[in-house]
Amino acid sequence: MQHSTLENGRWAAMPFPQQMANIGSETSRIYKALESGKESRAESAFIRFQELIDLTIQFGRQHESPSARSSMWKELCRFRELYCNAYLKRDLKELAASNRYLDRFASVRV
Repeated sequence: MQHSTLENGRWAAMPFPQQMANIGSETSRIYKALESGKESRAESAFIRFQELIDLTIQFGRQHESPSARSSMWKELCRFRELYCNAYLKRDLKELAASNRYLDRFASVRV
């Protein structure tokens, strides 16, 4: 795991928008690397993306009600599935749409 220091509670302590903005940083790296033909860079960023979204699925919004967590969990799992499919298909249009979605979190004030 490349983000092993985040497992010790640092990730869970981050506000959800900040978690999503960090995930968005990795998806931007993936897109730029694929666009430039740098497959190994894209693969490294894709591994980091998976680690971060999995940490968010596991620890995100721990202080909310079970129903709010359940909804968030379902949405994140679905987003992960769609993003992974787009990455494997090298669907730059779909990857760009995901980046636009995640970019919104970068502008949220915590």
